[in-house]
Amino acid sequence: MDTEEFFLPRSRAANERLHALVPGGAHTYAKGDDQYPENLAPVISHGRGAHVWDVDGNRYVEYGSGLRSVSLGHAHPRVTEAVRRELDRGSNFVRPSVMELEAAERFLATVPTAEMVKFTKNGSDATTAAVRLARAVTGRPRVAICGDHPFFSVDDWFIGTTPMSAGIPAATTELTVAFPYGDLTATEELLTRHQDEIACLILEPAGHTEPPPGYLAGLRELADRHGCVLVFDEMITGFRWSEAGAQGLYGVVPDLSTFGKALGNGFAVSALAGRRELMERGGLRHSGDRVFLLSTTHGAETHSLAAATAVQATYAEEGITDQLHALGERLAAGVRDAAASMGVADHVVVRGRASNLVFATLDEKGRPSQPYRTLFLRQLLAGGVLAPSFVVSSALDDADIEHTVDVVAQACAVYRKALDAGDPTPWLGGRPVKPVFRRLA
Repeated sequence: MDTEEFFLPRSRAANERLHALVPGGAHTYAKGDDQYPENLAPVISHGRGAHVWDVDGNRYVEYGSGLRSVSLGHAHPRVTEAVRRELDRGSNFVRPSVMELEAAERFLATVPTAEMVKFTKNGSDATTAAVRLARAVTGRPRVAICGDHPFFSVDDWFIGTTPMSAGIPAATTELTVAFPYGDLTATEELLTRHQDEIACLILEPAGHTEPPPGYLAGLRELADRHGCVLVFDEMITGFRWSEAGAQGLYGVVPDLSTFGKALGNGFAVSALAGRRELMERGGLRHSGDRVFLLSTTHGAETHSLAAATAVQATYAEEGITDQLHALGERLAAGVRDAAASMGVADHVVVRGRASNLVFATLDEKGRPSQPYRTLFLRQLLAGGVLAPSFVVSSALDDADIEHTVDVVAQACAVYRKALDAGDPTPWLGGRPVKPVFRRLA
């Protein structure tokens, strides 16, 4: 479909109503309509498998589903059946349900490097609990984050370090310092400079590139030597790298780790896991100061824990991680071939682990470009591909990938025209997309 003929009138109207009622027009900034070409931000009606339908009736092959959380596809029958069973049995009680025990047993069998686990509803609560626990057990105030990773929490200790720091006292932000990924020397210098002040090192153990050889083991040794807690944020790497996360794949055990996203296949559940000695400080069976670790009204809703239990069983029994890698490799090869055939292989670039692919859109000089990203997204949407990334779900089939590659080829042909013209503006259809983290709206 020609992008000039592609309109989303109902989505556009729904977006206007959303902005009138919901700050930002969405409940997650990464889902905002500023992340999509002007007037081409679909509002979703429903989804099934690897497809979603918008309120205008258009069907899309969807990538990055639910901000990477829906890795089995929408309305996965095994997950929805498990959830449906619990809905008729009640979802929240005045005492723990047996589902909390079953979910904990399943999680710790899946992630055997952890000794205890506590569930909550979102990733930010889990990572902030890890930071609080690290500060409590070390008695130290500072948090060291990996500065190369884009997001850890909505809470002040992290958001204060971003351009969206309004409302966060400078005194809070000053307690967070950063270290570069892959550089043990720089990290040791940071630990030495703030000797006996850093409570924890927190990072995603892997991202768009593989960890350098010996890097994670080196971080483990540095944390031990400097007496700080090593925290792996496995929100993304959990399940997509292996069922036991990056720690299971690379064989380096953190003190604490956080899981979410794929854990619930779209249902609200995340987890803080780790060594018993640390985790028990948030419990009742120790003699030290109590740590307010995690205590949420809805943290252990039975249907969400049932979803997590079903997801883990599906991954283990059906080899889902291997499927994600195979699908991602097929998609990446097709996209690269399409880009090369249209002469834009140096400008439309696929990066990352096969199970967690992203794409870069580069301008005439090889620089990341929001206008070229806008052009590319616009062409994909018109072709029925909703792809803020190329992160796959296991619900994709060969036809979905073939269709995606065909649409990418058409988008790359337009991309080539814009490069030859030296200006993508005629193909944008309005303002360019914007980065999530920016100071002004």
